[in-house]
Amino acid sequence: MAAPDTDALADDLLIGAAQIARHIFGSDEDRFTRRVYYLMGRAKCRLPSFRLGFQVAARKSTLRQWII
Repeated sequence: MAAPDTDALADDLLIGAAQIARHIFGSDEDRFTRRVYYLMGRAKCRLPSFRLGFQVAARKSTLRQWII
């Protein structure tokens, strides 16, 4: 029985607002990290994300679809 491709799933996961900001904006400066939190909560078109405990997380594949 073959194991699921967990490496591909792990590579798709971004944990923390800084990682999400780095993926979307190319930088994890404070202003981009704050923008991630804004897009998660108050923007008209919300950022597709979820929480893992106290941290925010998102999938790269889902973010690509959201951007397009």
